[in-house]
Amino acid sequence: MQSAPTTPADEDCGYRPPRTVVSPDLTIPFHGDFYTRPGPRPTTADYWAGHNVTAHEVFSSVEDSLDHFWFRNKLYPGYIDLLPVEGWKDKVILDYGCGPGNDLVGFAHYSRPKELIGVDISAVSLAQAQARLSLHEATARMIHVPYDQYELPLDSASVDYVHCSGVLMLVEDPERLLKEFRRILKPDGELRLMVYNYDSIWLHLYVAYVVQIEHELYSDVDVRAAFSRTTDGEDCPLVYVWDREEVSAMARATGFVPECLGAALSLWELHLLPKRFKAAMDPKLRRESRDFLLDLEFDVHGFPRHRGVYAGIDGCYRFRPER
Repeated sequence: MQSAPTTPADEDCGYRPPRTVVSPDLTIPFHGDFYTRPGPRPTTADYWAGHNVTAHEVFSSVEDSLDHFWFRNKLYPGYIDLLPVEGWKDKVILDYGCGPGNDLVGFAHYSRPKELIGVDISAVSLAQAQARLSLHEATARMIHVPYDQYELPLDSASVDYVHCSGVLMLVEDPERLLKEFRRILKPDGELRLMVYNYDSIWLHLYVAYVVQIEHELYSDVDVRAAFSRTTDGEDCPLVYVWDREEVSAMARATGFVPECLGAALSLWELHLLPKRFKAAMDPKLRRESRDFLLDLEFDVHGFPRHRGVYAGIDGCYRFRPER
């Protein structure tokens, strides 16, 4: 597994009052001081209790709920094809890191599973998910787990399908969690994951150029550390980003046979693509990122590919239990 991003040692960093950087090319305002600010930082449990993908929105109808479901998916072209919510009728489905229930709603509405299970570290999000499911006249077994608990109260070989989207890279010991998924999956079951993709426009253009060079944010740390600070919110305690080889190695180490399904782009990445050549001309850009940007090829829709895979932030994988 890739080690944690390299950051300056705390004792070597003199704290400076934060400057708020606001730009239409940044996803949110940033201070740029995460690694140097004094005082305690939020725990992962605290952070995700206050943040979720719907911003705690309350839905008033099935139509309202489904509109948001499809809005979220349209922000990431191709994602729903790689991690579909259809085709799981009469299956036992576990959505690990379900948050406020966007994908639970998708499974309930489009698949009608035998049993639906949602797991999250945020009791607030689980309650919101249950309320949203009730609009669809659907229910799920909700399991609240502390951040550092990897064991699940589920029998071995009891789950047909594990869906884990945007979560594995936020836990300290991803291999331990993968081993738990391997335990609960049936021999013919499968796990599908979305994890952050190193070989992406997000890392090589947004982080390496827009963030670190244009706005001089986290320019004194390596690109993985800068990615961690500027992707899921500046205060998010831990965010890994992996390439295909790293993900495949974790799969094999935990009893799975991996398959890279592809990657989904974000509209944010497509929005930034016009900066591609400006970035490549900047001598301060990392050589790896320059080569990545100049090696891109484009499909008929203008979507970029790198070595045959869409160059998006959402790396999607299917893991099957090794037999």
